[in-house]
Amino acid sequence: MTPGISSDLSGTREDRETRATEQLLPGTDRDIILCVLGGRTNEQWISQYGSSHQHPVNRVCHTLGIPTILLSVPLFVASIFFYRLWLYALALFLIGWVFQFIGHAFEGKPPEFFHDWRFLFVGVRWWWAKIHGKA
Repeated sequence: MTPGISSDLSGTREDRETRATEQLLPGTDRDIILCVLGGRTNEQWISQYGSSHQHPVNRVCHTLGIPTILLSVPLFVASIFFYRLWLYALALFLIGWVFQFIGHAFEGKPPEFFHDWRFLFVGVRWWWAKIHGKA
C-alpha cells in the first residue's frame, strides 16, 4: 500500500477512483485534470464513444482503422532514420482514417470529435476495451 493513501474500498468504483484522485492530486492539479476530462471517468468517455459506434460495419471499421493509425505513429518517428518509411506511415495513417469515415457513413452520425476534440483520444481507449471484451 502507498503511504498516505487510504485503503477504503467502500462505494462504487467511480467513488473509489474519485477518492484516490483526490488523495494523489490535491487541489489545483486535480482540478486541472478534472477540467480537461470534463468531469467524466474513463468509463463514461468510452461509454459515450461506444454509443455513437453501434452499427456493426462502423465497429469493424474502427476496430481496423484505429490500430492502423496507431501503427503509423512509430513509423513516422522511424522515418527520421529511414528516408522512405514516411510514405508507408502516411499511407497507413490515411487508410486508418478512411476506414473510420466509411464506418461513420454506415452509422449515419459524424465522429464524436467533431463535437469535442477530446474524443480523438478516446478512440484508442475504446479500441483497447473492445479487444479485451469490455466495450
